[in-house]
Amino acid sequence: MKFREIASRLTGISSPIFGVSWNPPAAELTIARRVIAFLEDRRVLFADESIEVPSHCVSSVLELRRYLTSEIQQLADSELCRSLRAMRAACRKFMESVDDRGGIVVRHGFDHGHWASWRFGAALGEMRATFGLHIAKIATQNGLDVEDDLARILPASDVEDDGDSGRKEARKKRGGPTTETP
Repeated sequence: MKFREIASRLTGISSPIFGVSWNPPAAELTIARRVIAFLEDRRVLFADESIEVPSHCVSSVLELRRYLTSEIQQLADSELCRSLRAMRAACRKFMESVDDRGGIVVRHGFDHGHWASWRFGAALGEMRATFGLHIAKIATQNGLDVEDDLARILPASDVEDDGDSGRKEARKKRGGPTTETP
């Protein structure tokens, strides 16, 4: 997904986008690029839940937390740092939601009809939503593109036809709204 498409989905950012008064520092831009590239390769953020293996999701989320912590340590307090902290907190909340000490939630995370699948799916969805908001914010503030797979978790456009047929097809497959009229 291109930067302009992402920017059109966001509202309420207080700093101007590429205005004269604000440009991301070079070091932050490098970190933002590195973070987006790393997240584009994390299936736990965008793969269809029906093919995810819960124990693999947990391992991936632990790796995400470690990675985000290492990037945060290189930053001063900034918008980017706050977004990375929010994503790391979402990882921590996911882990707390699925950690029941008996392993039931992870073991039965995608057994349809089992209560653990509801808990696991809710935790995964909440984490993905948080990541989507912050990825959109980081991409917009730094003028970065986001690969289509990862772009599936970005906030939906409020425009009826945003021209993203891949996103519409993904929603159709999941049974979600496509903004098409019958």
